Amino acid sequence: MTQTPPDPATSVSEHFSTWLSSLRIGDLSDTVRQAATMDLIDAAGLCVAARNTEYARQIVGGWDADGACTAIGHGRTLDAAGAAVANGVGIHGEDFDDTLEGAPIRVGAMTLPAALAAAQRFGLSGERAFLGVVAGLETVCRLNHVAPGHMHKAGFHPVGVVGAMGAAAAAGVTLGLTAHEQTMAFGIAGSLASGILEYLTDGAWTKRLHPGWAAQSGLRAAVLARTGFFAPRTVFDGAHSFFHAFAPTATPDFSHMSAGLGQDWYAERIVFKPYACGTMIHPYIDCMVRLAKRGIEADRIRRIACKTGEGLVHRLWEPLAAKHSPPSGYAAKFSMPFCMAVGFFDGDAGLDQFTDAKARDPRVLALAARISYVVDPENEYPRNYTGHIRVEMDDGEVIELEQPHMRGGMREPLPPEEIIAKFRANCAHGGWEAERAEQLLEYLQALPDHADLAGLSAFGG
Repeated sequence: MTQTPPDPATSVSEHFSTWLSSLRIGDLSDTVRQAATMDLIDAAGLCVAARNTEYARQIVGGWDADGACTAIGHGRTLDAAGAAVANGVGIHGEDFDDTLEGAPIRVGAMTLPAALAAAQRFGLSGERAFLGVVAGLETVCRLNHVAPGHMHKAGFHPVGVVGAMGAAAAAGVTLGLTAHEQTMAFGIAGSLASGILEYLTDGAWTKRLHPGWAAQSGLRAAVLARTGFFAPRTVFDGAHSFFHAFAPTATPDFSHMSAGLGQDWYAERIVFKPYACGTMIHPYIDCMVRLAKRGIEADRIRRIACKTGEGLVHRLWEPLAAKHSPPSGYAAKFSMPFCMAVGFFDGDAGLDQFTDAKARDPRVLALAARISYVVDPENEYPRNYTGHIRVEMDDGEVIELEQPHMRGGMREPLPPEEIIAKFRANCAHGGWEAERAEQLLEYLQALPDHADLAGLSAFGG
């Protein structure tokens, strides 16, 4: 689809909304179609994996509106907003969902639930839902490149903030909004976006809520925009705009919202996680797994120092004493020392490595206490996620290991068969029989071909 340069009198939102409203299924590249399909499969498996957790049951049980929409893995059906919340929380709840390199953010947890809920609620086709999925993914990926890192600096969680805009695009394209209506949906979503980083203090569950809340916020914004509700068309670039509020230290680069639309698909860069913890920790876990494979005994390790990027410190390293002994399995997912230590002992950092019991494992905690960091000014974060460990042994020997990139990332992507294997394992973790998991897999692979999404209800309980 050829794009002309935006008219200076046209706002960023208006220009981007014009493109979204003209998007058709034939415009999608094969690569972005596959990325969206893999994201749907990965996300659905995560919903099933989380279905029996306390927080997921609380979200579904505590929602105050029934309806005909599906919360994947749960027997109760909810209204569209409730299904969007429940599915968003389920996708992101174990921190095992997709991510984006270069401008770190989760992508599918906020957008897929909005598109699915909109299509199921209003009886729309699988093709409309799939187009909405791609639109939402692309919106989050592009919008998060406008001011990467600055929302974190201001204390906001981009998943909840940018995610509301992505969900507005996902729901809006699914619903077939006009360019003006989509502009209004973004304008409304700007006032519904939310999410602060205080969960980092004690591993609180509010992080899990952010993508679900963003999904229902964007959905509500799109539905309301169809009524003609008046909202600011300059939500991104006005004097009191989205970035002025949520990223006040940034000089926004809005070229990401106009250059190469329909030709350069940012959503093709979405990556999938092999470990169920903070994304930037993954290369360090790989180093520790390789260290263990050398036959190194933990008791012989005197200390481990890790070169790290400045942008990782406040979320994954500090306060160091608290990261050495996280208060829960969930908090442990955002502790660099714990994740590294558990990877050394277990050779993995999956769903079984982040229970509350594992967070109290004395062997893991003893090794974690010997892990620290030094800031490396040459570290490539956020353009690339690397890992480095310098291990001092009790006899004075020094071992250094490096991981040059994230496995599962753009430099070493997970092949589709590994993502599907992860989906099957997650469904089994959630207690589903293999036959039912295969039925859901086939349903998602053929999503654009369904006349409507009534069949999604078969995967509720």
